[in-house]
Amino acid sequence: MTMRARTGRNGPNGRNASVPCRGACAAAAALAFALAFGLTGCAWGPGGQAPAMPHPAHYGAQPQPVQTVAAQGVAQQFVVGAKPVPQWWTLYGSDALDALVDEGLRNSPNLAAADHSLQAAREQLRGQIGSSMLPTVDALGIAQRQRTPGVPQLGVDKLQYDIFAGIVQVRYTFDLFGATRLNNLARTARVDMQLFQFDAARRALAANIVAAAIGAATLHAEIDTTERLVALANAQADDVAKRYALGAVSHTDLLSAQQSAASLATSLPVLRQQLSTTRHALAVLLGRTPDAAPPDLDLASLTLPPQVPVVVPSELLKSRPDIEAADAALKAAAADVGAATAQMFPSITLSAALGQAGFSWPMLTSGAGALWTIGASLTQPVFHGGALLAQRRAALQTYDAANASYRQTVLAAFQNVADQLAALEHDAQALDSASLSARSSEGVYEETNARYRLGAVPWYAVRQSEQQWRNARLDEIRYRGSRLSDTAALFQAMGSPPVAADAERSSADNAVKTSAAGE
Repeated sequence: MTMRARTGRNGPNGRNASVPCRGACAAAAALAFALAFGLTGCAWGPGGQAPAMPHPAHYGAQPQPVQTVAAQGVAQQFVVGAKPVPQWWTLYGSDALDALVDEGLRNSPNLAAADHSLQAAREQLRGQIGSSMLPTVDALGIAQRQRTPGVPQLGVDKLQYDIFAGIVQVRYTFDLFGATRLNNLARTARVDMQLFQFDAARRALAANIVAAAIGAATLHAEIDTTERLVALANAQADDVAKRYALGAVSHTDLLSAQQSAASLATSLPVLRQQLSTTRHALAVLLGRTPDAAPPDLDLASLTLPPQVPVVVPSELLKSRPDIEAADAALKAAAADVGAATAQMFPSITLSAALGQAGFSWPMLTSGAGALWTIGASLTQPVFHGGALLAQRRAALQTYDAANASYRQTVLAAFQNVADQLAALEHDAQALDSASLSARSSEGVYEETNARYRLGAVPWYAVRQSEQQWRNARLDEIRYRGSRLSDTAALFQAMGSPPVAADAERSSADNAVKTSAAGE
């Protein structure tokens, strides 16, 4: 139910339409009450500030060390308080890797879709601001012929006549209690959220490309080493078969050697399948078809970044786009609460129309056909079956949910950083042990080979020592790949340096914020 008061209305005949005093008085009383309510300082809704979060002294259950152990000659340093690195993948010192990331950022369909969705949201925001903050002007043209029943008592069985009209209508609603402004702020915050989500998608794409490239390089190196191990196992089985034919070994020894060779060979198809899957995924990340996958990188050509930034927790809230997106969602929910509250108060709309009308073309173009209308209407919700209050309560619940989601996002970000810091420390320890084992077994192999050349040991002893070395080397390859991948994951977890977001956002975003501050 609404109450409306309209004044100063003139039709084609120039008469004034009177306004009932009762309706005008009721509207005025409602407006006075609403203004008094607004002037008391009653808040429309929550302010939208992010909840206070703990700022732990360190991320993990244990403080991270100053640096990791030195593995393969590199002890990574954790630079506490450093800023995130925007293009961190360049620290791997591989032009081929840089080219892959650049290609993916240019050609990824997913990233292009996210960009277009962001641009569409910005245009929709511009449209909403223009339609809600400025007057609307419409032109109306009418040309029609009508037939209505006549009056039989007067001997007229029907009436036929023409109507011609051309009218320009202007309408503007005053945003007295901020409903329009708050709706625009909510939409602006959601555009900001999409902007941060786009930034997160862009960074995730770069991290996924780096991880896939490192994974493919690691699997390639594993396959090369495994192929050599399979060849050594097959040679061992052949040698045992010959010795069995001479009666030098038992049949059990022969079966054991053949089983070991066959078991090792089964790992090759698995590794090759993993490599194919990784190559195909990398090609799609780059915007290519799987058959156009790039060549694998050389694992040895990738340089481990010697320093990694550790952003302090208070700064992480500003550098992680997922946290910023959650903050924007919280602001949007707060604005929705304010808008739902403002909907319960009056709104005033001014309207005017100017044009020509008549029952014939000569009358339309003559002075007698001039018409104009000007008026104001006030609408005060009185009874909507509790819908408005329910909508406000629902908006408050949505705000509380956004508040909880923000806290969960921050906690998950802290966990992500803590996990990656621990992973780097443990990767370095595992790689150091694997490298020591590989160097030792390689030394045994070289010494055994030298003794074989002197005739001190048989050939199968050389083969066995090489198998031990290759197995140790396989572990070293895996741990090196894990260390490189986990370093990329840590760079990704740290986010990016805060940029001048206002420069990246559309002029519509700034326009609505300016209008919000002005009102």
